[in-house]
Amino acid sequence: MCLGIPGRIIEADDSYPRMGVVDFDGVRREVCLAYTPEADVGDFVIVHVGFAISTVDEEEAARTLAVLNAIPDALSAELAGGDPSGSAG
Repeated sequence: MCLGIPGRIIEADDSYPRMGVVDFDGVRREVCLAYTPEADVGDFVIVHVGFAISTVDEEEAARTLAVLNAIPDALSAELAGGDPSGSAG
């Protein structure tokens, strides 16, 4: 299953491509922020295969996380990989 997972940006840099660390309900992953140049620390983004693809408000992020958390192991399965460089871990 491939899902877009909402998370809050907790770190962002100005590298190229722009990267950041996103917190997904306690799980943190490095994410490419190149497709969401307007997003900054504190904002919520939807992440798919290690790339932030859109921004969402906190309410929408919470609703989506609640649905994902209702599916056994959905969040942990989606976040098992998630490295935008293509390597596992």
